[in-house]
Amino acid sequence: MAKTVIVGAGVVGTALAYELLRDGHQVTVLEKNTKPAEGTSYANAGLIAPGHSFAWASPKAPKILLQSLFKGGQALRFKPSADPALWSWMLKFLGQCTAGRAERNTLAKHALCLYSQACLERVTEETGIPYHHIGKGLLYLYRKPESFAAGTAHMKLLQDDGQEMQFLSGAEAAGVDPALEPSKHLIAGAVYCPTDGSGDARLFTRNLAGHCARNGVSFRYGTTVDRVMVKDGTVAAVRTDQGEIEADTVIFCTGVLGMDLLKGHGLPLPVYPVKGYSMTVPLDAESPAANRAPTVGGVDEDHLVAYARIGDRMRLTAVAEFSGYDRRYSDRDFDSMLKSAGSLFPGVGDYGKAEKWAGLRPMTPTGLPFMAPTRTPGLYASVGHGHMGWTMACGSARLMADAIAGKPPALPMESFALPN
Repeated sequence: MAKTVIVGAGVVGTALAYELLRDGHQVTVLEKNTKPAEGTSYANAGLIAPGHSFAWASPKAPKILLQSLFKGGQALRFKPSADPALWSWMLKFLGQCTAGRAERNTLAKHALCLYSQACLERVTEETGIPYHHIGKGLLYLYRKPESFAAGTAHMKLLQDDGQEMQFLSGAEAAGVDPALEPSKHLIAGAVYCPTDGSGDARLFTRNLAGHCARNGVSFRYGTTVDRVMVKDGTVAAVRTDQGEIEADTVIFCTGVLGMDLLKGHGLPLPVYPVKGYSMTVPLDAESPAANRAPTVGGVDEDHLVAYARIGDRMRLTAVAEFSGYDRRYSDRDFDSMLKSAGSLFPGVGDYGKAEKWAGLRPMTPTGLPFMAPTRTPGLYASVGHGHMGWTMACGSARLMADAIAGKPPALPMESFALPN
């Protein structure tokens, strides 16, 4: 039985642990935190959104980033620093901002998201784990006629690629989600993707980790990895602060804070943190306001604020900030969320009791993760899933498990190859 070690117990690493367990591996997962899903998976948007799988690097992105230097309230924010890794990454990102590369990256991303959604449905059926899943689609809302026109034109690329979508008026959007009835006059139009959905990535990850642990996967929390040990040119063990662990195969599924480990093995991958903010707002089930909370997740496209119902809470997320590894936040960082949610869902939730959070998305210049073997036999990387790690996780896990087994992949893997 192959001894396989996964570094990282976020949604990507935990999903891979499940697939490798399913394939018959002896799996150990190493996680520096005390629980799974304590990093980027902790409080993300919750959207399972193939219908929103556009590459961030586009012809419009450079202008938006430049404007953010002088204009507040931007959804994309660039904060220059002396960090050479930021400038190196940014140059690579700008190199992807052509129309041709944006289309190519978007279509590869969409293919992965669709495949991953199918894998998520399979995993859920096989395990029965709950995660506050809502499978009623997602609404992408536009407040201005001109933004709706631009949005529908933009969406055509995914529609032509097989994404099911409907173009709705504000009143029709309220028909999909009655919570929008009080604000339908604010909505110029909406794109409804009925096969998209939402769910709690943290709950999914922790329940899946529990399922894996009950079936033989060893999770070692509070364990810091120092190095992968190589003998006779191939992986032999993982050195940690708790001692060495024998391994035939090691897969790095770390977030941005684990990139130095790969760098130590000659893999300085262009994965850089892009900070996002979220609020998790409690809903009082006995209050009439709870009836006005969204029952279908979505995105306020004019403000780039995502929202989703997660059990008795509402998750709000916004902003993509290029500001290094700083996870600090201030109250004003949540202003766009409050404004958006307050107008779309008036009177919903106790914002004074909201849990505020800032996380670091592990972004690549293309928006596509790196999923491939390294030059060291037995050492693999599955990193850089960015802002769609929840949507991509289960498909990425199956692709990596097939790569390790030497099976033909379900998707072309060239888009996810490591840089030369």
